[in-house]
Amino acid sequence: MAISVFDLFRIGIGPSSSHTVGPMRAAQEFSHALTDAGVDRVEVTLRGSLAATGRGHGTDSAVIMGLAGESPETIDPDSIDARLEALESGEPLTLPHGQALAFSRRDDIRWDDSCLPFHPNAMQLVAWSGERQVAANTYYSLGGGFYVDQATADRGGCDEDTTALPHAFTSAVELLTLCRRHEMSISQLMMANELTWRSESDIRESLLQIWSAMRDSIDKGLEADGNLPGGLNVRRRAHQLHQQLEQPQDPGLIVSTFSLMDWVNLFALAVNEENAAGRRMVTAPTNGAAGIVPAVLAYYLKFEPEASDDDVVNFLLTAGAIGILCKENASISGAEVGCQGEVGSACAMAAAGLAEVLGGNVDQVENAAEIGLEHNLGLTCDPVGGLVQVPCIERNAIASVKAINAARMALHGDGEHFISLDKVIRTMRDTGRDMQEKYKETSKGGLAVNAIEC
Repeated sequence: MAISVFDLFRIGIGPSSSHTVGPMRAAQEFSHALTDAGVDRVEVTLRGSLAATGRGHGTDSAVIMGLAGESPETIDPDSIDARLEALESGEPLTLPHGQALAFSRRDDIRWDDSCLPFHPNAMQLVAWSGERQVAANTYYSLGGGFYVDQATADRGGCDEDTTALPHAFTSAVELLTLCRRHEMSISQLMMANELTWRSESDIRESLLQIWSAMRDSIDKGLEADGNLPGGLNVRRRAHQLHQQLEQPQDPGLIVSTFSLMDWVNLFALAVNEENAAGRRMVTAPTNGAAGIVPAVLAYYLKFEPEASDDDVVNFLLTAGAIGILCKENASISGAEVGCQGEVGSACAMAAAGLAEVLGGNVDQVENAAEIGLEHNLGLTCDPVGGLVQVPCIERNAIASVKAINAARMALHGDGEHFISLDKVIRTMRDTGRDMQEKYKETSKGGLAVNAIEC
């Protein structure tokens, strides 16, 4: 399967790529196919993890917006609450082809936390015209905004892009072999593959747009204050921390080792607080882990005097290569393998991107990714209250610092190391398979239950 870097870095909205972005895209596809003028009712059943944590992740709201024809890339996040309130007050839900129907979140969305066999993130949609069923389909949200319908799942789960890439790889060993054979860095090889779909100028411009969207999420997170929505009353911290770093009580802290780490934390907190608030976001490779790649890249750009747009492009291309390996050989879905698949993959991606722009060779870059992922193995997905807030926001900050440390450790070596990235990715897959279901985005285990005071 040919995967583009732009499949991994997608502009959407928070708080979850698997619970918000994927379901909105799937519902939009379903509603666009409803050309029957008589459609007057749509029923939605959320299954498995989409049901278990869907309320906290805004899955119901995302599905409604998708049925209305909206996409995560273009929807105005500020419009969603008002539109949902209007629906609750009796206004009809208008589908893309003009059918206006009564829709009630309470009556027309069902929650069933039993899992379907193919994937724990499942959604069943049925459209009716009176008593006549017009259409029905089941969709599976695979993480990172990826989804497939039932027909694709029945074919094995991949709606494959069969594009022939000049340097196709399915493992880190193959990736490094190709790089050595053609005397390319990982970013150069990824650029050559991306040229299959678009021109170099388009690739560069699109990657810089991705970075601009990431940068916007940082900047907006630094400006916002107050508590996050959802009921936990989690206080935003990025705004205050930013003020402390910009105007430190002790001027010596401006360039201290600890303040440099504070800046990394700041960038990650800003992004993930925006994500938790349902704002504009870039999946990297998921929303729950969206702060790590931009935090590490922002850190590099802030403290590296010679940093340039070329570094941004090379960083994201290299990070994308690692994300492709994680997705293809394990999973980036917290509902499938736990948070190791989200934060662990993002940490590996960021570590590899940083090692590349700091001048690492292909072996050192692979080593950086391996260190970043290895030390997130076994990480569970146990969001308190089903919200992408605790421990998710802090977890991004911790993993961002870890990614920088992984890159630095790799660069101090010659690239030779004991455990390969392929083996760590395989271990992540196996660990996820062995992990109890309650630790995989259900909010039925771990911090999600122990944080509740009875």
